[in-house]
Amino acid sequence: MAKDANVRKGGRPKQAVKRSAATGVRFTKAEYFIVKAKAAKANQKLTEYIRNMAVNGTVIARFTMEEKENMRKLVGMANNLNQIARLAHKERLLSAVFEVDKIRIDLDKLLEHFRR
Repeated sequence: MAKDANVRKGGRPKQAVKRSAATGVRFTKAEYFIVKAKAAKANQKLTEYIRNMAVNGTVIARFTMEEKENMRKLVGMANNLNQIARLAHKERLLSAVFEVDKIRIDLDKLLEHFRR
């Protein structure tokens, strides 16, 4: 049986760009703990933080778990609001206005939390 070139092997796909060059950085203990704390504050791995600082000069912090949870809630509320709006348009219901107003208040509270 001849092997077909298009047969997938499975496993993790190959990366388009590989990081093949390596370098070492030496820190004092104090410097190491400072850099490690800054990486943790940015919610990134140490190597990722060092790479971003070396290449870009700045690091954009990832969302915290609390922020991710709030984003999930916001998306859920937006989906509910869309469903109510569709139902109101379909059935021409005036009672849906009260539901929409309640959700709007919840969304305003959540958005105010993100603005702080």
